This record gives sequence, C-alpha cells and structure tokens, in this order.
Amino acid sequence: MRKTVKLLIDNLRTFLREKFHQYDVTLPYIITVVVALIVVVVGINLFIELTETLKSDLLAEYDQQITEYVISHRSEALTTYFVFVTHVGDIYGYAIVLIVFAGLSYFVFKQWKLMLQVFFVLALSAISNLILKRFVDRARPGIEHMVSVETLSYPSGHAMSAMAFYGFLMYLIYRFRINSYLKYGIIFLLGVLILSIGLSRIYLGVHFPSDIAGGFIAGFIWVVFCILIFDLIEVFRRDPQTPSV
Repeated sequence: MRKTVKLLIDNLRTFLREKFHQYDVTLPYIITVVVALIVVVVGINLFIELTETLKSDLLAEYDQQITEYVISHRSEALTTYFVFVTHVGDIYGYAIVLIVFAGLSYFVFKQWKLMLQVFFVLALSAISNLILKRFVDRARPGIEHMVSVETLSYPSGHAMSAMAFYGFLMYLIYRFRINSYLKYGIIFLLGVLILSIGLSRIYLGVHFPSDIAGGFIAGFIWVVFCILIFDLIEVFRRDPQTPSV
C-alpha cells in the first residue's frame, strides 16, 4: 500500500502544481489525510446505518438459527479451546502479545515504532467500540453465558479488537523480510485466531452472530485507515521535497 500512497501523492502534487502558482509541498499530504478521514467517517456512518437491521425479524431469525447450530456442538474439548481463545482476545491476551511483539520489534526487527503502531490500533479499536456499544445499546443474548460479561452486546469488542489488532499484525508480518513459509504460516494462524475469537463469543453464549459480523467490519475499517495513515507518514518522512521535522 505504501507504493500506492506514494503514487497518489505524486499525482496529486503534479495536479496541484499545474493549477496553483503558489504551491505548498505539504498540501498533497493534508488532502490525503482529509480524504482518509472522510472515508472512515463515511464507513462508520454506513456501519451505523446497517445496525438498523438489528431490529428486523429476518436478522433475528438468522441470529437464532446460527447460534443454535453453534451451541449444539458444545463439548468439553471445544469449550476448553474457545474459553482459551476468548481470553487471547481479551486484555490479558493482548498484553502478553504486546510484550512479545515489543521484544521482536526492538531486538529483532530494530523498529520500535511498530510497537507504538500496534498499540495505537488496539487503543483506537477499544475506545471506538465502547462508543459504538453505547450508541446502539443492544442487550446480550438471553441464553446461558459460559463466561462473565459486563458491557453491552453490539458490536462485539472481542471481534472488533481481534480484527484490528491481529489483522494489523498480519499486515506487518506480510511486510517483514522473513522466510516465506514462516511468514504465510503465521498469517494463516492469525487469520484462524481472528475467526476463532469471533466464533468463541457465539459458542460461549455472550454474543449474537450479527454482533461478531459488526465487530469484524468495524475492526477492518480501522485496519485500513491505520495502514493508510502510517504509510502516508512514512512517505512524508522520506519525501525529499517536504521540510524536515
């Protein structure tokens, strides 16, 4: 995506130079940031509009059918697995992963900023999830909860944070220059983990399937936005035509 951002900046710069006699070299970056913010705001508004379907009988029927199918497969082994992965998608799981990734970022990849980026994505996802939960104000499913929950239901904080956090990690690992088998193996495992965390919330009776879908969508919006902004900052920093900071 960084190459795409650089190409966009170059094209925008050429256009602005042709149209304006007095030209600021930072203007293309400002315009790109504004466009990125507009895209996210539009995406969030669309997400909020889609939540209106939560009140429909059709979605309620799908939620019930999917939930009944998932919990019909409950077993001791699956319960152990899903309780484990749901904790991986909780604050303690993220704390452990952040510590491990911090060590890798500093000692192996020599890029401490990656740790800050991952933490920013996770914090952004967590804060926006609390806001969305209060806005929608949807109660939890009225079935047995196999783990304790305290917040509202939609969108799923576990699904949203898992998509944002582990999804962004997938992007960073894709960029790392490591063995291809190791790289794609880790990416595959992280993809399975994201899906497992979402499924675990249905299995454990604490979320509707539509909660998970909404969380995944919202988390993905933040992943795309953060990748764009971080790449834009990097292109700006390396651009010889911009003033040094």
